[in-house]
This record gives sequence, structure tokens and C-alpha cells, in this order.
Amino acid sequence: MEDLYVRSHEDAIASGDPFRTTATFMNRFERYTNTPGFDMVVAYEAGDPVGLTWGWPLKAGSSWWDGLLTDLGADFTKESGQRTFALSEIMVASEWMGRGVAHALHDELLAARTEPRATLLVSPTNERAYTAYKRWGWQCVGQLRPAWPDAPTFDVLMHDLPVQPTS
Repeated sequence: MEDLYVRSHEDAIASGDPFRTTATFMNRFERYTNTPGFDMVVAYEAGDPVGLTWGWPLKAGSSWWDGLLTDLGADFTKESGQRTFALSEIMVASEWMGRGVAHALHDELLAARTEPRATLLVSPTNERAYTAYKRWGWQCVGQLRPAWPDAPTFDVLMHDLPVQPTS
């Protein structure tokens, strides 16, 4: 996992942003994997991981929406554990970017979800990811700044589920 993070986030790590360090990422990842309903899809080439994506359903009373800077109303942020799937990360090793790996991982993870909607947080300056998400049908509904130390402000994107896989 750590090696794939380094291979897929070279520029972010090199920026010196404390939120983007390998150690900080690995601490977050360990917490994520202990989240009820955690689901992950990994892409392999010759037995080596080249990409992965993961997420989990938002439980009732989830803190996911804490830090929301846009007033979307109480009904929008009310969770039941069966309403919203949070897509937390898609990462692809730099040498595999631009080959459709991220899109395939995205579709594989979201195609079988039973929740009616999915959400993700994306940095508005991450043009490559933002462009892909828009192309894949995601819509921006607001901004959110998580309470994590050194967390940036993200755009909140939403997508109706299930997605229809593309070939």
C-alpha cells in the first residue's frame, strides 16, 4: 500500500504539505480499513498492484459532513448507513495513469453498491482527478473542510448509484 501511494502521489508528497506525507496517509488508511462496510478494489499487473480504490457506506450520525461550508440542508446530510457510499480514494501508479485503470476501478467499486448515492471529496486544484470525475458523471454540490490536522478545503461531489460500468 505504501509503495503504491508513493508511486501515485509523487508530486503531492514532494510538495511538503503535511497532509500529503506518506506517514500521514498510512495513518488515515489504517483508520479507513477499520470502518464498517469498508470495500476496496485493487488492479494488478503481473501480480503487482498498479491501482486501487476504496470507500465505505456512511453510518447514521457520520462525521463525514462535519466541516461542510455549503448549506445543503439537514435532509441532505442525514445518513442511515444505507444512503451514501463515500468513495475515499482512487490511486494509480504514475506509470499506469492515462490507461483507463482509474475508471475501471471506479466502475468496479461503484457498480454493485446498493446505496442510492455516492460522495467524494476532491481538491479543486487536482485538475486531472476533477476532470475525470466530471467526465464520469460526478456533480459538485459544495465545499467541505474536514477537521483533520492540516486538511485542505475540498469540493464535495455526488453521483447517483449504481454506476453503469463502461467497457
